Amino acid sequence: MRAHPGPGDGWVDERRQVGGTSVHCRRSTSGDGVPIVHLHGFAISGAYLMPTARALAARGVNVVPDLPGYGRSERRDHVLDIPALAECTIALLDDLEIDEAVLVGNSMGCAISLEVAHSAPERVNRLVLVSPAGGVHNQPLGRAVGQLARDVFRESTRMFPVALPDYVRFGPLNGLRLFAELTRFPSLERLVHTPVPTLAVLGTRDPLLPPPGRIREVARLAPEHLTVALVDRAAHAVNFSHPVELAGVIGAWLDDAIGDGSHLPPGVRVAAAT
Repeated sequence: MRAHPGPGDGWVDERRQVGGTSVHCRRSTSGDGVPIVHLHGFAISGAYLMPTARALAARGVNVVPDLPGYGRSERRDHVLDIPALAECTIALLDDLEIDEAVLVGNSMGCAISLEVAHSAPERVNRLVLVSPAGGVHNQPLGRAVGQLARDVFRESTRMFPVALPDYVRFGPLNGLRLFAELTRFPSLERLVHTPVPTLAVLGTRDPLLPPPGRIREVARLAPEHLTVALVDRAAHAVNFSHPVELAGVIGAWLDDAIGDGSHLPPGVRVAAAT
């Protein structure tokens, strides 16, 4: 493992060996709480997750990896599917000597987080799923591509210089292949069977997510340990565009203070199950 000063005070960049692959991680260096591991979406690195990770750094060690084949991590000879990326996540937890973590996934990172929670629930303290795309609403693939195109125009323009180099490096064919797999992953349906306490955070302007009626239905069918929160005016990349709101709702939920919503930041509300 090699570490050197990272993207700001209290952070380091480091290299970890995961399954024979060099994986790049950004890691905060202080805090006594349960470690928080942030998992990025398809074709992109973890860089866009840093605003929320920084906002949560006071709660404990935060880890923001570039999964194998992404960002500054070593390329693979083939694109890993969602189950393989979940296995890599568990291997990374082992290498970091993290017995149990809070997983915060965005987009494809939600599918990976769900895979980890279902296969190794003892490794997941709590689960935060931000914009959990996948399932019937994103099918067929052409419909999902159209939804993704609409989302591009709803994201902050500050996202473009962060995301574009990652997408170019990952390659359009690899991106399309993995995106097709993501659209087939039944994220919302699997939420109702989550084995660990779970918070789902959805942007009200996210075109990749179902309409409000379907979200209320999921909230109604969900077990008691699943909470669904909505962030007003947010699109798909909530971790980048609304870090204060997202960190605020995550913090309130981790503190078991989400209650009637009085401890939530402005613009965040709990989805009613009616």
